[in-house]
Amino acid sequence: MENDSRKTIGPMAIRDRSIGRMWQEVMGNRWRISPHDAQRVTTVERSAGVPPVVAQLLVARGIDEPESIRQFLEPRLTQLRDPDTLPGLPAAVDRIMDAVRAGRRIAVYGDYDADGMTAAAILIRCLRHVGADVDHHIPNRLDDGYGLNDDALRNLAARGISLVVTVDCGITSVREAETAARLGLELIITDHHELSDRLPNALGLVHPRLPGSDYPFAGLCGAGVAFKLAWGLCRVASGAARVTEPLRDFLLQAIGLAAIGTVADVVPLVDENRLIVRRGLESLTQRPPVGVAALMRVTRLNEKARLTSEDIAFVLGPRLNAAGRMGQAQLAVELLTTESAERANELAEYVHTLNVQRDGVERSVLQLAARRIRERHDPERDAALVLDGDDWHLGVIGLVAGRLADKYHRPVIVISRDGAGVKPAVGSARSGGGLDLHATLAECGEFLVGHGGHAAAAGLKIHPHRIDAFRAAFCGAASRRSADGGTEFELRIDAETPFSQLTVRTVRQIEMLAPFGEGNPRPVLCASRVTLAGEPRTIGGGDRHLAIEMVQLRTTLRGVAFGKGEWADALRNHAGPLDVAFSPVINEFRGRQTVEMHLVDWRPSKGD
Repeated sequence: MENDSRKTIGPMAIRDRSIGRMWQEVMGNRWRISPHDAQRVTTVERSAGVPPVVAQLLVARGIDEPESIRQFLEPRLTQLRDPDTLPGLPAAVDRIMDAVRAGRRIAVYGDYDADGMTAAAILIRCLRHVGADVDHHIPNRLDDGYGLNDDALRNLAARGISLVVTVDCGITSVREAETAARLGLELIITDHHELSDRLPNALGLVHPRLPGSDYPFAGLCGAGVAFKLAWGLCRVASGAARVTEPLRDFLLQAIGLAAIGTVADVVPLVDENRLIVRRGLESLTQRPPVGVAALMRVTRLNEKARLTSEDIAFVLGPRLNAAGRMGQAQLAVELLTTESAERANELAEYVHTLNVQRDGVERSVLQLAARRIRERHDPERDAALVLDGDDWHLGVIGLVAGRLADKYHRPVIVISRDGAGVKPAVGSARSGGGLDLHATLAECGEFLVGHGGHAAAAGLKIHPHRIDAFRAAFCGAASRRSADGGTEFELRIDAETPFSQLTVRTVRQIEMLAPFGEGNPRPVLCASRVTLAGEPRTIGGGDRHLAIEMVQLRTTLRGVAFGKGEWADALRNHAGPLDVAFSPVINEFRGRQTVEMHLVDWRPSKGD
């Protein structure tokens, strides 16, 4: 790695300690700039041979040992762990290949989100390659709910299936595993979700965290586990550790699908996930499956010289998820597995249309939920927001909860009541800060029919007549935990830099840290005392986004704030200089490259 620049990112080298104190006073506890150690940056710069900009950001992330830096900046596919080391995988491979050789019918049982869809597509395509008689089932989000379903298992048995292999679900399906056994179905479960106290009695379990195992990386998503299983199947089918050329080509495509699932499932982009996404992005650019290529054409991603994790997070992933949210996950899986270019084009257009429909439904529910905030809450004082309405679309309540949690920096629960009054209401929760949703819901469990999830996102069911009591209990629990520092929102900033240092070359150096995502966010920088250059304006459907130009001294940068159209009025009414937090990106238009800001936050400058 060549050291091709001698500049750090502006004054974040914070040799003048008064700058650090100034930021603390202006921003209080909300903004936190990573502490800077000039000597450590210099050491990393020299030992790893990286530009000072990259050294500075690596130190801010706690990556400062030469070997860890090399693996982080230059991840290689050979660093992926042998699939046989994944707990339960060798036995599952043997059982599946026995069924393939015997000509028995196999069904892949998936899930309706992008991770579950890509995991299902990987395994379906793999089983086709090794000669299996393969079918599949993808639950309908609106009718079936998550995970294994007794009725679906009965249907599979009636269709002559003898072996069911789950992807991205099943590890808590104790009762459903018993149903499969009664039906004469052999069941292999591959999953990555949280374990319960009791494991299902299945023919095989494949999971990174099986009890008694010592697999060193617990962060694989469902598609990552499916990729490892496909790799193991391809090796056995090839009769050697080195797979045949056709199966190698398949695996190189499959890692692209695994990358989509990994980014879309928001698992940490570290360790094996980082390798999968880094190589998967290359694969999606060079050799995408037919269906993915069609979706890339519809979204114009095929015009890009290289794909980024953000292209998955904000373009491909949402369109696949939209199909699941609108009850059409089956068609998205068909898109990912078809070999027909004509059918792929039809499905890609339809999935793209579903995303437009999902966006309209989401905005409608968002407006209704915002009205509930005004009716039921004081968002400046309440520690949490619990919002409910009749027949809010179940496919978007999680998205609405997430958007409101991001806006108000506090936990939000959005509950959809069954307008007919027959079924329990269904809710989706997002943390929006430091609150542990799983623990807080457990504290309020007496009001619920049931709940599940983890610290940052959860789901629940509740009888409608208990919603008001639950609202009071949950807000009280959130308030108590907030008093203990559980919900404080903090924006972590990597560095302070003047606009003048944000050249295309510098931002290209920052891109060395990609792929960005959970566990490795795109660096956030800040700049002080900038002013507006022109009128802020809203863009996008429903004026949801903000476009702005800002100037510092003699340097002007264009900025975009996604989902922050409401900032426009406040910025128009602010006369003084601002401090801004943002992520720098390269904007490519008609062959010209410029630096652009993705605005994260802003505040009046100190003294204004």
